[in-house]
Amino acid sequence: MSIFDDPGLFGRQWAADYDGPGNPDPAAAVDFLAGLAEGGPVLELAIGTGRVALPLAARGLVVEGVEASAEMVARMRAKPGGEQIPVAIGDMADVPVTGPFRLVYLVFNTLFNLVNADRQAECFRNVAGVLAPGGAFVLEAFVPDPADFDRDEQVQVRAVTEDSVTIRVHRYDRGAQQFIRQTVTFDNEGVHLKPFAMRYCWPDQMDVMAEQAGLALAERYADWHRRPFDADSKDHISVYRAA
Repeated sequence: MSIFDDPGLFGRQWAADYDGPGNPDPAAAVDFLAGLAEGGPVLELAIGTGRVALPLAARGLVVEGVEASAEMVARMRAKPGGEQIPVAIGDMADVPVTGPFRLVYLVFNTLFNLVNADRQAECFRNVAGVLAPGGAFVLEAFVPDPADFDRDEQVQVRAVTEDSVTIRVHRYDRGAQQFIRQTVTFDNEGVHLKPFAMRYCWPDQMDVMAEQAGLALAERYADWHRRPFDADSKDHISVYRAA
Protein backbone atom coordinates (compact mmCIF):
# COMPACT_ATOMS: atom_id res chain seq x y z
CA MET A 1 0.00 0.00 0.00
CA SER A 2 1.27 3.48 -0.88
CA ILE A 3 2.13 5.91 1.90
CA PHE A 4 -0.49 8.19 0.36
CA ASP A 5 -3.21 5.58 0.98
CA ASP A 6 -2.34 4.40 4.50
CA PRO A 7 -3.46 6.76 7.29
CA GLY A 8 -2.03 4.53 10.02
CA LEU A 9 1.50 4.32 8.64
CA PHE A 10 2.85 7.30 10.56
CA GLY A 11 1.73 5.84 13.86
CA ARG A 12 3.13 2.41 13.16
CA GLN A 13 6.49 3.88 12.17
CA TRP A 14 6.83 6.53 14.88
CA ALA A 15 4.79 5.38 17.90
CA ALA A 16 7.84 4.13 19.80
CA ASP A 17 9.58 7.51 19.49
CA TYR A 18 6.60 9.86 19.57
CA ASP A 19 6.97 10.85 23.22
CA GLY A 20 10.74 11.20 23.01
CA PRO A 21 12.83 14.29 23.73
CA GLY A 22 12.38 17.35 21.54
CA ASN A 23 8.61 17.24 21.21
CA PRO A 24 6.70 20.46 21.96
CA ASP A 25 5.41 21.08 25.48
CA PRO A 26 1.61 20.73 25.26
CA ALA A 27 0.90 22.91 28.33
CA ALA A 28 0.04 26.11 26.42
CA ALA A 29 -2.17 24.18 24.00
CA VAL A 30 -4.00 22.54 26.90
CA ASP A 31 -4.64 25.92 28.54
CA PHE A 32 -5.93 27.40 25.27
CA LEU A 33 -8.20 24.47 24.46
CA ALA A 34 -9.57 24.16 27.99
CA GLY A 35 -10.63 27.80 27.78
CA LEU A 36 -12.70 27.08 24.66
CA ALA A 37 -14.15 23.74 25.75
CA GLU A 38 -16.99 25.25 27.83
CA GLY A 39 -17.25 22.06 29.85
CA GLY A 40 -17.02 19.70 26.86
CA PRO A 41 -17.38 17.15 25.52
CA VAL A 42 -14.20 17.42 23.50
CA LEU A 43 -12.89 15.48 20.49
CA GLU A 44 -9.24 15.22 19.47
CA LEU A 45 -8.58 14.08 15.92
CA ALA A 46 -5.31 12.09 15.66
CA ILE A 47 -5.20 11.72 19.43
CA GLY A 48 -1.88 9.86 19.23
CA THR A 49 -0.40 8.99 22.61
CA GLY A 50 -2.63 11.44 24.46
CA ARG A 51 -0.11 14.25 24.98
CA VAL A 52 -2.92 16.85 24.86
CA ALA A 53 -6.00 14.74 25.58
CA LEU A 54 -4.81 13.34 28.91
CA PRO A 55 -4.09 16.74 30.51
CA LEU A 56 -7.47 17.99 29.27
CA ALA A 57 -9.21 14.98 30.76
CA ALA A 58 -7.33 15.56 34.01
CA ARG A 59 -9.10 18.94 34.21
CA GLY A 60 -12.44 17.17 34.34
CA LEU A 61 -13.37 17.41 30.66
CA VAL A 62 -14.95 14.48 28.83
CA VAL A 63 -12.54 13.75 25.98
CA GLU A 64 -12.88 11.36 23.06
CA GLY A 65 -10.42 10.64 20.26
CA VAL A 66 -9.96 9.40 16.73
CA GLU A 67 -6.70 7.71 15.77
CA ALA A 68 -5.63 5.63 12.78
CA SER A 69 -2.82 3.87 14.64
CA ALA A 70 -3.60 1.21 17.22
CA GLU A 71 0.08 1.40 18.24
CA MET A 72 -0.32 5.05 19.24
CA VAL A 73 -3.46 4.29 21.22
CA ALA A 74 -1.75 1.41 23.03
CA ARG A 75 0.87 3.84 24.28
CA MET A 76 -1.82 6.21 25.53
CA ARG A 77 -3.60 3.33 27.27
CA ALA A 78 -0.40 2.60 29.22
CA LYS A 79 -0.40 6.11 30.74
CA PRO A 80 -2.39 7.12 33.83
CA GLY A 81 -5.94 7.92 32.73
CA GLY A 82 -5.40 6.55 29.24
CA GLU A 83 -7.86 3.68 29.67
CA GLN A 84 -10.73 6.08 30.37
CA ILE A 85 -10.64 7.95 27.03
CA PRO A 86 -12.80 6.41 24.28
CA VAL A 87 -10.96 6.24 20.95
CA ALA A 88 -12.38 5.32 17.55
CA ILE A 89 -9.73 3.62 15.43
CA GLY A 90 -10.07 5.07 11.95
CA ASP A 91 -9.16 7.80 9.51
CA MET A 92 -9.53 11.23 11.10
CA ALA A 93 -10.96 12.65 7.85
CA ASP A 94 -14.01 10.43 8.34
CA VAL A 95 -14.57 11.70 11.93
CA PRO A 96 -16.14 8.31 12.83
CA VAL A 97 -17.94 9.49 15.98
CA THR A 98 -21.38 10.95 16.63
CA GLY A 99 -20.97 13.93 18.97
CA PRO A 100 -22.08 16.60 19.38
CA PHE A 101 -18.90 18.20 20.72
CA ARG A 102 -18.31 21.68 22.11
CA LEU A 103 -14.74 21.52 20.83
CA VAL A 104 -12.94 19.53 18.14
CA TYR A 105 -9.21 20.08 17.74
CA LEU A 106 -6.34 18.96 15.54
CA VAL A 107 -2.82 19.94 16.63
CA PHE A 108 0.86 19.49 15.63
CA ASN A 109 0.26 20.15 11.87
CA THR A 110 -1.69 16.92 11.67
CA LEU A 111 -4.26 18.18 9.16
CA PHE A 112 -1.40 18.00 6.66
CA ASN A 113 -1.09 14.26 7.26
CA LEU A 114 -4.18 14.00 5.06
CA VAL A 115 -2.18 13.98 1.88
CA ASN A 116 -4.68 15.28 -0.66
CA ALA A 117 -6.93 18.32 -0.79
CA ASP A 118 -10.17 16.32 -1.08
CA ARG A 119 -9.55 14.46 2.17
CA GLN A 120 -8.63 17.67 3.98
CA ALA A 121 -11.87 19.27 2.78
CA GLU A 122 -13.80 16.15 3.83
CA CYS A 123 -12.30 16.44 7.31
CA PHE A 124 -13.69 19.98 7.63
CA ARG A 125 -17.14 18.85 6.44
CA ASN A 126 -17.26 15.92 8.83
CA VAL A 127 -16.10 18.03 11.78
CA ALA A 128 -18.89 20.51 11.02
CA GLY A 129 -21.31 17.59 11.26
CA VAL A 130 -20.36 16.73 14.86
CA LEU A 131 -19.96 20.23 16.31
CA ALA A 132 -22.55 21.36 18.83
CA PRO A 133 -24.21 24.73 18.12
CA GLY A 134 -21.64 27.40 18.89
CA GLY A 135 -18.86 24.81 19.08
CA ALA A 136 -15.31 25.44 17.90
CA PHE A 137 -12.91 23.61 15.58
CA VAL A 138 -9.30 24.47 16.44
CA LEU A 139 -6.35 23.76 14.15
CA GLU A 140 -2.62 24.21 14.71
CA ALA A 141 -0.44 24.28 11.60
CA PHE A 142 2.73 25.78 10.19
CA VAL A 143 2.63 28.45 7.51
CA PRO A 144 4.44 27.02 4.46
CA ASP A 145 7.57 28.92 3.44
CA PRO A 146 8.39 28.51 -0.26
CA ALA A 147 12.07 28.90 0.60
CA ASP A 148 11.89 25.52 2.33
CA PHE A 149 11.10 23.78 -0.95
CA ASP A 150 12.81 25.92 -3.56
CA ARG A 151 14.27 22.70 -4.95
CA ASP A 152 12.33 19.58 -5.83
CA GLU A 153 14.67 17.45 -3.72
CA GLN A 154 16.52 17.94 -0.44
CA VAL A 155 18.95 15.81 1.55
CA GLN A 156 19.75 16.57 5.19
CA VAL A 157 22.15 14.89 7.59
CA ARG A 158 20.27 14.26 10.84
CA ALA A 159 22.77 12.35 12.97
CA VAL A 160 26.24 10.86 12.73
CA THR A 161 27.77 8.58 15.36
CA GLU A 162 30.47 5.92 15.40
CA ASP A 163 27.77 3.30 14.90
CA SER A 164 25.17 4.92 12.63
CA VAL A 165 24.26 7.63 10.16
CA THR A 166 20.77 9.08 9.72
CA ILE A 167 19.80 11.18 6.73
CA ARG A 168 16.48 12.71 5.75
CA VAL A 169 15.47 12.99 2.10
CA HIS A 170 12.55 15.10 0.82
CA ARG A 171 10.97 15.14 -2.60
CA TYR A 172 8.45 17.90 -3.28
CA ASP A 173 5.54 18.12 -5.68
CA ARG A 174 4.89 21.84 -5.52
CA GLY A 175 1.87 21.69 -7.83
CA ALA A 176 0.10 19.20 -5.56
CA GLN A 177 1.50 20.89 -2.41
CA GLN A 178 2.81 17.51 -1.31
CA PHE A 179 6.08 16.09 -0.17
CA ILE A 180 7.29 12.64 0.65
CA ARG A 181 10.06 12.28 3.21
CA GLN A 182 12.22 9.31 3.99
CA THR A 183 14.31 9.13 7.17
CA VAL A 184 17.04 6.59 6.52
CA THR A 185 19.30 5.14 9.20
CA PHE A 186 22.35 3.03 8.36
CA ASP A 187 23.81 1.01 11.21
CA ASN A 188 25.35 -2.39 11.96
CA GLU A 189 21.96 -4.06 11.63
CA GLY A 190 21.26 -2.72 8.15
CA VAL A 191 19.12 0.01 6.61
CA HIS A 192 16.02 1.34 8.41
CA LEU A 193 13.35 3.40 6.62
CA LYS A 194 10.69 5.66 8.13
CA PRO A 195 8.56 7.21 5.37
CA PHE A 196 6.27 10.18 5.86
CA ALA A 197 4.16 12.38 3.59
CA MET A 198 2.25 15.66 3.87
CA ARG A 199 -0.05 17.85 1.87
CA TYR A 200 0.64 21.36 3.20
CA CYS A 201 -1.61 24.35 2.65
CA TRP A 202 -1.73 28.03 3.51
CA PRO A 203 -4.11 29.58 6.06
CA ASP A 204 -6.28 31.18 3.38
CA GLN A 205 -6.72 27.77 1.72
CA MET A 206 -7.84 26.33 5.05
CA ASP A 207 -10.32 29.20 5.38
CA VAL A 208 -11.83 28.25 2.03
CA MET A 209 -12.24 24.62 3.09
CA ALA A 210 -13.87 25.80 6.30
CA GLU A 211 -16.25 28.08 4.42
CA GLN A 212 -17.26 25.26 2.10
CA ALA A 213 -18.06 23.18 5.19
CA GLY A 214 -20.25 25.91 6.69
CA LEU A 215 -17.60 27.15 9.12
CA ALA A 216 -16.02 30.58 9.42
CA LEU A 217 -12.77 31.82 10.91
CA ALA A 218 -13.47 33.33 14.32
CA GLU A 219 -9.93 33.84 15.67
CA ARG A 220 -6.37 33.35 14.47
CA TYR A 221 -3.18 33.64 16.50
CA ALA A 222 0.51 33.09 15.92
CA ASP A 223 0.76 30.62 18.82
CA TRP A 224 -1.08 29.15 21.77
CA HIS A 225 -0.27 32.25 23.84
CA ARG A 226 -2.55 34.31 21.55
CA ARG A 227 0.23 36.41 20.10
CA PRO A 228 -1.04 38.33 17.04
CA PHE A 229 -0.85 36.56 13.71
CA ASP A 230 0.85 38.59 10.97
CA ALA A 231 2.73 38.22 7.70
CA ASP A 232 5.87 37.05 9.53
CA SER A 233 4.18 34.32 11.57
CA LYS A 234 5.57 30.85 10.97
CA ASP A 235 2.65 29.01 12.62
CA HIS A 236 -1.00 29.66 13.29
CA ILE A 237 -3.74 28.62 15.66
CA SER A 238 -7.07 28.98 13.87
CA VAL A 239 -10.49 28.79 15.53
CA TYR A 240 -13.48 28.09 13.28
CA ARG A 241 -17.15 28.19 14.23
CA ALA A 242 -20.41 27.60 12.39
CA ALA A 243 -20.98 30.44 9.91
